[in-house]
Amino acid sequence: MNLRKKSEIFKALSEPNRIRILLMLLKKPLCVCEITSILGLSTATVSNHLSILRNSGFIIDEKHSKWINYKINKQNDNPIIKNILDNLIEWFKEDIQIKSDLESVIIVDRYSISCNTKIVLEEQGI
Repeated sequence: MNLRKKSEIFKALSEPNRIRILLMLLKKPLCVCEITSILGLSTATVSNHLSILRNSGFIIDEKHSKWINYKINKQNDNPIIKNILDNLIEWFKEDIQIKSDLESVIIVDRYSISCNTKIVLEEQGI
């Protein structure tokens, strides 16, 4: 693996929200709406972060019914990525934001997020 490819891996980790996403996905697969709900960011921003993480090899996506689930790429044989993923929770376990995110991952529910969005849109006549 050349220097450029290695730098892309670290560049993917240079944004705190991407680290937050990886830590959440280490707990369980999530869809964009769940990640968006936890991070409090726009769907476009979260999608961009997911794209960077996918392109660098950290995550994969799988279509399941109407949802696209994002999860850690356990098939990746890159030792740098494996080492990072194996240690990420330990490195950030004391961070207050990460603790909050991981608590939210346990209770986030795509169906209630989807239902709430539908209700809001119906109320707005959309």
